[in-house]
Amino acid sequence: MATTQEATRPPHRLDDVPGWFPVLDQLLFEWLLNRQEAAGTHGDLLEVGVYMGKSAIFIGRHRQPGEKYTVCDLFEGDAPDGANQAESAKSYSALTRRVFEENYRSFHDELPRVLQGPSSLVPAEVEPRSCRFVHIDASHLYEHVHGDIGAAHDLLRPGGVVVLDDFRSEHTPGVSVATWEAVLNRGLRPICLSTQKLYGTWGDPEPVQEELLAMARGRSDCHLSVQEAAGHRIVRLKSKGMQPPEFPPSRHARGSARTAPGTSDPAPAHGPASTPAAPPAHHGSRARRVAVDLLPPVLTRAIRNARADRDRPPLS
Repeated sequence: MATTQEATRPPHRLDDVPGWFPVLDQLLFEWLLNRQEAAGTHGDLLEVGVYMGKSAIFIGRHRQPGEKYTVCDLFEGDAPDGANQAESAKSYSALTRRVFEENYRSFHDELPRVLQGPSSLVPAEVEPRSCRFVHIDASHLYEHVHGDIGAAHDLLRPGGVVVLDDFRSEHTPGVSVATWEAVLNRGLRPICLSTQKLYGTWGDPEPVQEELLAMARGRSDCHLSVQEAAGHRIVRLKSKGMQPPEFPPSRHARGSARTAPGTSDPAPAHGPASTPAAPPAHHGSRARRVAVDLLPPVLTRAIRNARADRDRPPLS
């Protein structure tokens, strides 16, 4: 749990933001969102439960022109019932909306739409069938997770992806029950499992699974296993010393670089929609990143080294 000092220190890197967002999940978020964008898929983004903003900041980089991005959390507000209030007081006492917004603005010029209150607000505030990616990481109580999964079903576009956090942690049995109930009785189909999260869809998971399997088999830093259970193909992934995807530094780091002699300004971070880019270039860069992600790490490093040699000025 983050201390008040840690929560208020300006972050220079994404890893400086307190929270639980393992490297494997960063890779999977990046891969799935890139895959959607390379395919020309458009739709809104939603995160339910943001804590200090670590995964919300990561998702915000993928907001495309014309898309909406909504986040929802209690922050310091009142919970809808006593059990949820006790859970919030025990685990999230350091969380305030101000801290979240300051962290988010460290990396992006524009905030997402912020709903302050219980996740039951979301269905009335987000348009049905509008979302391509939904991340649920809010209450761990069964009745709330059950409702959040139902909301995700109604909000996702065909083929959209839902990510359910803490589905197998020992201290969150309510999430486990609600998640597997959705798989067995509510039509949710798993795409893959990480150590912390279940990735699923109410569409056909096979096309994305095939591409995901090809990507994972080409990496030396990803352990892969495939099982069958109750008519579902279960793809399990685990990190083996995996490095996080590249993520631009915060404005605080960029400010430090400007004041340091002999340093150059790093590339600016992507704001949610603050720096318009021509759509062909945007999608092209996403497609190139997807192509690199599909290659084994040794080939990826060779490509990057070749690019670096090409861009390096000749010795005098």
